Amino acid sequence: MNQEYEQDDRFETDEDEAVATRRDAGDAESSRASRGWWDRNADEYQNDHGAFLGDDRFVWGPEGLDEAEAGLLGPTEGLKGLDILEIGAGAAQCSRWLAAQGARPVALDLSHRQLQHALRIGGEVPLVEADAGALPFRDGAFDLACSAYGAVPFVADPVRVFREVRRVLRPGGRWVFSVTHPIRWAFPDEPGPEGLSVAASYFDRTPYVEQDEQGRAVYVEHHRTLGDRVRDVVAGGFRLVDLVEPEWPEWNSQEWGGWSPLRGNLIPGTAIFVCERED
Repeated sequence: MNQEYEQDDRFETDEDEAVATRRDAGDAESSRASRGWWDRNADEYQNDHGAFLGDDRFVWGPEGLDEAEAGLLGPTEGLKGLDILEIGAGAAQCSRWLAAQGARPVALDLSHRQLQHALRIGGEVPLVEADAGALPFRDGAFDLACSAYGAVPFVADPVRVFREVRRVLRPGGRWVFSVTHPIRWAFPDEPGPEGLSVAASYFDRTPYVEQDEQGRAVYVEHHRTLGDRVRDVVAGGFRLVDLVEPEWPEWNSQEWGGWSPLRGNLIPGTAIFVCERED
């Protein structure tokens, strides 16, 4: 991508009539909905959360767990010279942090508009617009792969994505990704007291779908239980090294959707899976 960032009416639409439901949604419909939703909402997302995410900071989720402190990809000094793929990179904030450590990151996202924000911020990180289920890279191209809330929650077949990630990793390569903690699906997506009572079955895997008046999905998110996620990791050809559930830190007073200090001190909001390629 080399075009300049500018306001673009192509990505503006009225979603006020979207209706939330739970129904099946396959690969193609989920991918199409995700591309459209992030293209339409990238501006608002970056305006609302850009200050928290920073331009060159690697944050794993709304709790604010920083890779500089967590070291889930490995020791920071060990990142220098490594080829790293960031999946669902958004405006490539994490990739810029990796580049500052001497790594050679590539930032991939499905959304053209998100990558335009990456161009707006600037930097020398290569940007690739592609679907996580069909990575446009040769086998064994990367030492590490990472994703902070990118792609995995929005795909119907995560094993397909994991197998693609395994393919492009070198032997022993690490794959670290964060998603909404599965327990969150049993609670309303509300940051206040109304979000503290169980409202749905944790075991209901039916996708959450927002659809327009014609029944077309405009947003899709897929639920997996914790056990499902572990089995998907193994089926994708990885070994689970660690499962991190960040606690809400005292310094973080923000609310972000259903994430908040109130809920964060009681139930986990994020799950981070640290995996290594099985050879």
